Amino acid sequence: MITHLRGRLIEKSPTHIIVECNGVGYFLNISLNTFEKLPVEERIFIYTFLQVREDAHTLYGFIEKYEREVFIKLISVSGIGASTARTMLSSLTPAQIVEAITGEDVALIKSVKGIGPKTAQRVIIDLKDKFVALEENQPSILPKDNRQREEALSALETLGYKRKQSAKIVRKILLEDPEASTETIIKKALKKL
Repeated sequence: MITHLRGRLIEKSPTHIIVECNGVGYFLNISLNTFEKLPVEERIFIYTFLQVREDAHTLYGFIEKYEREVFIKLISVSGIGASTARTMLSSLTPAQIVEAITGEDVALIKSVKGIGPKTAQRVIIDLKDKFVALEENQPSILPKDNRQREEALSALETLGYKRKQSAKIVRKILLEDPEASTETIIKKALKKL
């Protein structure tokens, strides 16, 4: 199996790149997440995954090893093919996908084009335990010691809202604005609760 390529970036678009290695050009399908992180210089190192099917051998490229691990786990779920997994990685960052699955956020997973409620629940059921281990190896996109988050959750709890319900909404608010003040978080959460 081809695990990575080191070579010259010949062509790039939001959906694919062509990398030349020793005179051979490799066509790699990529996510928007990888596209946004591609280096400016033409020398490139990219992790790959080769999917072998009866009718095609398709190469996928990932700028980070962590993104490749998330992709491989996603395609192991029945009903999630490589194109759906790539769409997920184009709509959400790998860390957001892992947090959505471990946090059982069906709505966020369902927000990806092509994923319905049943598939979203299947993804959570199949991958929750596998992603807990992955999440430990990747820093969270939200700091664990976020003081504003804790203060907002305590205030919402005092106002009579259940902590579990509040935590999901507060997490979404912080994903949109990680620097939000406690007051802003509470105001936005109250509108959504």
